[in-house]
Amino acid sequence: MELTSAVRSGDPPSFISHLPVHQDGSCNGLQHYAALGRDWLGAKQVNLVPGDRPQDPYAGVAAMVEEQRAKDAAEGHEIAINLEGKISRKVVKQTVMTVVYGVTWVGGRLQIAKQLRGSIPDDQLWDCSAYVVGEVFRALRQSFAKARGIQDWLSASARKVSLAQRPMEWVTPLGLPVVQPYHKMYQKSVSTQLQGLNMRVAWNPSYPPDTRKQKNAMPPNFVHSLDSTHMMLTALHAHRAGISFVAVHDSYWTHACFVDTMNRICREQFVTLHNEPILSDLAQFLEHKFGDLT
Repeated sequence: MELTSAVRSGDPPSFISHLPVHQDGSCNGLQHYAALGRDWLGAKQVNLVPGDRPQDPYAGVAAMVEEQRAKDAAEGHEIAINLEGKISRKVVKQTVMTVVYGVTWVGGRLQIAKQLRGSIPDDQLWDCSAYVVGEVFRALRQSFAKARGIQDWLSASARKVSLAQRPMEWVTPLGLPVVQPYHKMYQKSVSTQLQGLNMRVAWNPSYPPDTRKQKNAMPPNFVHSLDSTHMMLTALHAHRAGISFVAVHDSYWTHACFVDTMNRICREQFVTLHNEPILSDLAQFLEHKFGDLT
C-alpha cells in the first residue's frame, strides 16, 4: 500500500514514507546467553561477531538435525527414514526460539508435532516429533554449550533461594528490582448447607514460594530483564539522537531514514550492557541478599 501510494504520488523519490521498518534480533535470547558466556561459537551463529554473510541459527540447527537424521536413516532407523524430506527451518524454529525461555521436552515435542502434522501420518506423529525434539536439544547443547551451563546455574540458584523460603529476586543493570511472584496456592474448604467446596486461593506473598515455578521461571525471566534493559538503553539513546523509535520485545522499529542510526545505537548499547559483569554482579547480590546457599 505504501509503495502504491508512492508510485501514484507522481514523484516517488520525493514521497514521504511514514511506514516503520521493523528489525528483529537473531534469536535474541541466545544472543544474550552467548554474550554472557563470552561464547565465540554461539555468538557467531547469532550474528554477534563479524561474518561474510548473516547467520541463521534456525537453519543451522535444522541442518544439524538433518545431518544426524541422514546418518540414522542410513543405519536403518525407521523413524529417521520416515522423516526424510521433513526437517526444515520452519519445523525447528519455534523450539529453538523458546528453548532459552525454558521450554521443556514435552513443550518442544508439541511445537514440533504441530509443524509436522499433515506431512506425517498421525500414528507416526508422536515418535517422529519426539525424535526431532531430542535432536534439536542435542544440536543446541553442541552449539550453545555455555548457554545451557548458565541456564542450569540460574535455575539452581532460584531453587536454593526458594528452599530457603524466599522468592528469587535480582536487580537489573539499570537498577530495576525484580521479584518472582510465584507462591504456592492455598486450598480452602468451604461448607454450606447445599454443598462443600474446595477453593484454590491465588498466589499470596505470605505463602511459601513454589520451588518448581521459581526454578523454571528464573532463566527466561532473567533474560527478559536483560531484553528490557537493552530496549530501554536503545530507546533513551534513540531519543537523544532525535530519531523515532518503537519496540516490541526484540523487534525495533524506526522510519527508513533512521535505520542506520538505530542499527548503530542498538549495537552500541548491547555492547555497553554486556561490558558489565552481569553474572558476577548477580552472584554477589545473591550472596549478600541470601547468604551462602551452598
